[in-house]
Amino acid sequence: MAGIRERARAELTGEIVRLARVQIEQEGAANLSLRAIARDLGMVSSAIYRYFASRDELLTRLIIDSYERVGEAVEQADAGVRRRSDFLARWRAMCGALRDWAVANPSEYSLIFGTPVPGYAAPPDTIGPAIRYLVVLIALLVEMEAAGHSQPAKVPAALRHDYAIFREKFEVPASDGMLMNGMIAWANVMGAISLELFGHLHNVVDSPGALYEAVVDVHGRQLLSGTTSAVRTSKRP
Repeated sequence: MAGIRERARAELTGEIVRLARVQIEQEGAANLSLRAIARDLGMVSSAIYRYFASRDELLTRLIIDSYERVGEAVEQADAGVRRRSDFLARWRAMCGALRDWAVANPSEYSLIFGTPVPGYAAPPDTIGPAIRYLVVLIALLVEMEAAGHSQPAKVPAALRHDYAIFREKFEVPASDGMLMNGMIAWANVMGAISLELFGHLHNVVDSPGALYEAVVDVHGRQLLSGTTSAVRTSKRP
């Protein structure tokens, strides 16, 4: 009997999550409502709180699920490149998987990479899933540098401080220059996806996929050469 109840609870929890994603897609994450989901399920509003204690708890579940799925997609893309020393192929594969996932799941991409939901503060248990896809990228940077694909780079003092804290937290054996180049590449890749999904390329670029591939290729080759665009120091925080 207990097994039947557990299965029934799991099925209803899954349906709540599914309806929440539909609601976010149609109305935005800021308008997520447990009461509205309860109405869709034909439940009294108080009953849904047996499954999720608050809107924020449901949002956290959605956010963690999305991070886990994009992380898995990037991991699988990297693992699919048999020649592990072909760093450019691995970089292209993981970046391609990232965009493919984003294009297929635009509302989920917006939830985790778009404007923060007003009044919501992500709990610590989102951190692991949130960096899952980045762990793959950082591992690639470390392997690139170990294979000799690194050159001294002028790194601003503020970033050297940030990277020292980063290394202390995550024990990443990469130089400041490699971390800076990798993060510049990451920022441009994510920026290209956001420009496409948030509609900023309309009337500018008719082939966003081609633009994205060019961005990925340029930065992949820069990582391999150990160079990147000039970085100017600034007094701004």
